[in-house]
Amino acid sequence: MRVDRPIGTLLLLWPTLWAVWLASAGGPEPHILVVFIAGVFLMRAAGCVINDYADREMDPHVERTRDRPLAAGRVSVTEALILCGVLSGAALALVMTLNTLTIMLSLVGAFWAIIYPFMKRFIHIPQLFLGFAFSWGIPMAYSAQTGSVPASAWILLAANIAWVMAYDTMYAMSDRKDDLVIGIKSTAILFGSYDRLVVGGCQALTLALLLFLGVRESLDVYFHGSLIVTGMFFLFQQWLIRNREPRACFQAFLNNTWSGAAVFLGIVLSHL
Repeated sequence: MRVDRPIGTLLLLWPTLWAVWLASAGGPEPHILVVFIAGVFLMRAAGCVINDYADREMDPHVERTRDRPLAAGRVSVTEALILCGVLSGAALALVMTLNTLTIMLSLVGAFWAIIYPFMKRFIHIPQLFLGFAFSWGIPMAYSAQTGSVPASAWILLAANIAWVMAYDTMYAMSDRKDDLVIGIKSTAILFGSYDRLVVGGCQALTLALLLFLGVRESLDVYFHGSLIVTGMFFLFQQWLIRNREPRACFQAFLNNTWSGAAVFLGIVLSHL
């Protein structure tokens, strides 16, 4: 479940909170807020279990993942699948307290979460599928809060997909050596020496789409200031990955939680 490594939960939580606050104009309903925060934890945990199940034959050959419970043989496949079922069932119970549109959207979200771990075997851009999986809470949040999914939700979703593409490429850069050996596909491998350029392009697109959304939603100087701070974090991440050293690339990936937090703070302050 990676409870001891909350970075994935935070990277899923921030865009969900962006959407909850924007959809509610800064005044989310307490019930909806609790459902989405708990849902983020449950679905990220379930996603980790699915991922480890999918990678159980590969993880033993990767230095960073060889000690994961399934890879190390400390947990059986049956136990993992039961845990995944319990987590997914709990998440479903939460979403059933919301409106019909949100329930229907949650089924699409479950689809993204299930197929993503297997995409790295077939296509060189599994990060795109992770982007949808980590962004689908956005239209769900809008539908739960407003009963519809307006254009702003899709703009925010596109911005978040670009952000996920950027940070997960950095993550893949840290594993590139092992991935090449075992045949895992990723954007880090696909783009090769252009990896930093692609990361930078995705970061620029993230900021451009967020700026467009901020203008569209009439967000004030606090939000625009948060984009400047986020851009500074992106520049720092570019500096970290400049030599493509695996440990530094992983640190750049971890730094993205501050990018997400900065944007959220700007949204909150803009609605005070």
